[in-house]
Amino acid sequence: MDYREAGVDVEAGRAFVQQIRGMVESTYRPGVLGKFGGFSGLFQIPAGYHEPILVSGTDGVGTKLKIAQVANRHDTVGIDLVAMCVNDVLTSGAEPLFFLDYLATGHLEPEQLAQVVSGISEGCRQAGCALLGGETAEMPGFYQPGEYDLAGFCVGVVEKSQLLDGSQVQIGDVAIGLASQGVHSNGFSLVRKIISDRGFSWEEKPELFGGQTLAEAFLTPTQIYVKPVLAARQAGLTIHGLAHITGGGLPENLPRCLGEGQAVRFNPNSWPVLPVFQWLATTGEVSEVAMFNTFNMGIGLVVIVPPNQAEQTMQWFTSQSLAAYAIGEVVSGAGELIGLPE
Repeated sequence: MDYREAGVDVEAGRAFVQQIRGMVESTYRPGVLGKFGGFSGLFQIPAGYHEPILVSGTDGVGTKLKIAQVANRHDTVGIDLVAMCVNDVLTSGAEPLFFLDYLATGHLEPEQLAQVVSGISEGCRQAGCALLGGETAEMPGFYQPGEYDLAGFCVGVVEKSQLLDGSQVQIGDVAIGLASQGVHSNGFSLVRKIISDRGFSWEEKPELFGGQTLAEAFLTPTQIYVKPVLAARQAGLTIHGLAHITGGGLPENLPRCLGEGQAVRFNPNSWPVLPVFQWLATTGEVSEVAMFNTFNMGIGLVVIVPPNQAEQTMQWFTSQSLAAYAIGEVVSGAGELIGLPE
């Protein structure tokens, strides 16, 4: 008896590593040390920092992976994996430096997993960070055939004087919402329940989706906001706070970037609701309150800025092909979001 008979193909694993070598190396940036395939990844903190603060984040893609596996399309969930981590790190004002991935499956299928890694590599290029290393775990009997799971880990750096921690936010600041590309990577347990309970197939093309199948629409990857936000700060725009709108929507995530004694009064009608959210609300008979507490509702990142820079900030992000809307203002409060539908 050998390892292959137990369900683990060591040779296939070695071949897979060589298959993804070029994808991984395409993400390398200054600071990467060592060679591909080592036991650990090495990265040198960039020069020019006086008091560098390292910022870390980790996340996954959740049950959105089920849709990728049913549709047999695996090239977008890797982008989601990177986005969920780098957007979190960005909220501290940090530049993502490097990324690590963990990929677990019951049986290693090289072509399938190469698509996943191609997405991870694309996400890293969009974020400007290096795919520094990772782990592919083959665990027979733990996952069903064709199933896999993903986890990601990101490390960034920010000058201590530029760190965003809530203390910069002031009463009267304006909340600028940057558009999402759709559902992103949260709320998919509800998405899948709606589609299952209403008897839809992932290959159906509802009229509201402009010719896309349900699978194509819901596999639209998470927007990566890193480069436009960092460029805005470098261009001299003042940013007091950032909130990545993930699980729990605006009510849970927007208050996380505020200081003590602050809240946000927002207008839920100040930006266009994407067709995908209209379809979910109507098809699933989901209340407006539940929609806001589950999904991003079309706002993927919120930027808190001084009122005298609100218009300039919106123009900046629009010039970077990111729709931006003034969705509220910072007021006195206890960390709540004021203006939610009842």
